[in-house]
Amino acid sequence: MHTKDDFLVKPSRSDLLAEANRCVSCGLCLPHCPTYRLTLSEADSPRGRIAMISGAASRRIPMNARFTLHIDRCLTCRACEVVCPNHVAYGRLIDEARVMMTIPPSGLMKGGVARKRNWFRSLLERVFVDKSKRFDVVRPLMYLFQRIGLQEKLQQLSIVKGTRLGLLLSKLPLIHFPLHRWQETYPAIGRECGEVALFLGCVARLVDIETNISTIYVLNNLGYTVHVPNSQTCCGALYQHSGRIAEAADLIQRNKKAFSGLNIKAIISTASGCGAHLTEFYSQYQAENFSAPIVDINKFLVEQDWSEVKITALPKKVVVHDPCSMRNVLRASSYPYRLLAHIPGIEIMELAGNNFCCGAAGTYFLDQPEIAESLLSDKMAALDRAEANYLVTSNIGCLLHFTSGLRDQEKKLEALHPVTLLARQIGIQ
Repeated sequence: MHTKDDFLVKPSRSDLLAEANRCVSCGLCLPHCPTYRLTLSEADSPRGRIAMISGAASRRIPMNARFTLHIDRCLTCRACEVVCPNHVAYGRLIDEARVMMTIPPSGLMKGGVARKRNWFRSLLERVFVDKSKRFDVVRPLMYLFQRIGLQEKLQQLSIVKGTRLGLLLSKLPLIHFPLHRWQETYPAIGRECGEVALFLGCVARLVDIETNISTIYVLNNLGYTVHVPNSQTCCGALYQHSGRIAEAADLIQRNKKAFSGLNIKAIISTASGCGAHLTEFYSQYQAENFSAPIVDINKFLVEQDWSEVKITALPKKVVVHDPCSMRNVLRASSYPYRLLAHIPGIEIMELAGNNFCCGAAGTYFLDQPEIAESLLSDKMAALDRAEANYLVTSNIGCLLHFTSGLRDQEKKLEALHPVTLLARQIGIQ
């Protein structure tokens, strides 16, 4: 049995340098890096950041404010990894650089500064992310908060405008299913094919209940009993990508315990960001995995027998967005298209510019709002040209980012998860 301490190995400077030195500075990554395309600064390119990480690891340059700025500007979209001819593990390098940035000033070379935690973000993480069940408690309160207009009024206060709280409020969609409570088990309908478990995530339990309800509905109709362990929590990706591996490891261990003892074929993830993190955490630390494989819902459903499921036709145009975690980490971006193809009459098209990040990137939209909004603006322009009826995306962060953009521009296009659209055509009420 592994404990979280088994994972808490600070990045070895020699290993870090060895991986960084595999970059030959060929520049093939530059056209694929969203931040480089916006700033045209070498320091905001993958090879530029790798050079800085190498310099900091070899103590040639300090991890000062400028170093922190350029590292934090990275979206961790990992588009550079896909095109790198030398297969440099850029995602691991950037994560480990952020671990080094958490070292107290006494452990840094002269001129270095440790990353400062934002009090507002730390409060949200401590109160809600670490204890995801609390999102179920706060959901009806948030629903009431929105219904009586307090969210809009709070955003208009001068002390809120321009703050992270104001930005967060602007991104919150309308809350649905305020009184929904999760059962431990949802039995299969009709023929029985087996049992699976559903990973709920954290933020989705507040703002995207429909995706998880739809997932259970579709799986039940395919003959699967679905388990939803009450003690599960956040996947830990938010911590991992901010260099806080102790917290990430703690959440991993809590989730392992929550899903243990179930006789299941798979643990289903509806958010590609969560699925990518849960899968890669064990690969990176060479640790014992969950008792069942983590599988993205799109991939799992594509591999099922649909012969006995009746699906109503949908003669509409649907544009598909590929989340970076789906495209560049899981390498599973084809599955949403194949899944949606089960719907008769549907017209499916890829969103132009899918190879570039939308700017959500976890909490990036809070930490780097100017870049995040610039990238979102490109997506909104692509949606205008598409003239579609629906936008589907398979990651909760991307979904929230798109939804806020559509709301701000008063577009009637609906953004949702592929499985939600499918569930509607199967007959979910």
